[in-house]
Amino acid sequence: MERIGLIGAGRAGTALGAALAAAGHPLVGVTARSSASRERAARFLPHVPVLTADEVAERADVVLVAVPDDVIGQVVAGLPLTGAQYVVHLSGAHGLEPLAASAATPVALHPAMTFPGGAVGLDGVMFTATAPDAATELVDRLVKALGGQVQWVAEEHRALYHAGLVHGANHLTTLLSQAFAVLREAGVADPAATLRPLVTATLDNTLRSGHHALTGPIARGDVDTVAAHLAVLRDRVGTTYAELARATVEAAAAGGRLDPDTEARFAKVLDGLVLDGVAGERYRTGEAPR
Repeated sequence: MERIGLIGAGRAGTALGAALAAAGHPLVGVTARSSASRERAARFLPHVPVLTADEVAERADVVLVAVPDDVIGQVVAGLPLTGAQYVVHLSGAHGLEPLAASAATPVALHPAMTFPGGAVGLDGVMFTATAPDAATELVDRLVKALGGQVQWVAEEHRALYHAGLVHGANHLTTLLSQAFAVLREAGVADPAATLRPLVTATLDNTLRSGHHALTGPIARGDVDTVAAHLAVLRDRVGTTYAELARATVEAAAAGGRLDPDTEARFAKVLDGLVLDGVAGERYRTGEAPR
């Protein structure tokens, strides 16, 4: 098996390094500059020597560069790599361009997983790869050893791929954090426990069925309910709710779940217009519809 050298002892790097070592790949060295990195390396890679970047590169067949996105190119350019080696970075947003200064065969390999610190199970995790044909077998072999799956993305689509991940995962944390704040304001003592069954079921259904899993007031065409929500929400939460509601209306209409009249009524509410009559007064006062 290939000898692996690890540049950087961050959360992703140490988790992948430990997983590769457990799969039988020898780790010949790791760099760890900060005290936190040294502690992490000692905890999760206890039998791997802490070396300089040059020493790691000289001993490895595959150099895994696990550093922040903005410094990948700078770090790789300074490594004494040869054409007989592979250099692999873990960035989702970048393809091969940051590796262009190296003589080694370049690989962009991003695991679609979060690394909160410590060991992470990688069985079934999708690794998105961009690499020349000369690296295909290596990528397949490494990912198979980790228990993951490989999908290939073109160089020009790396940023688009990563944007999809961030929008679906990172922004989910923002969304739920805002929902927690709204529920606490409503007097709910444990927002996470309240939302967990609903969010878990919704996530599972959406992963299986996409937009067909949509439920709630927009899917039912309940314009008054959405208007009442907008009347009581404030600041950034209200803005986020309105923008997501607008996108949800568009998706529901495109899927044939809203007729044109209901879609237009939603548009008026979301554009800040007040409908005529008693309902309009409810929108202004925040009184929930009966």
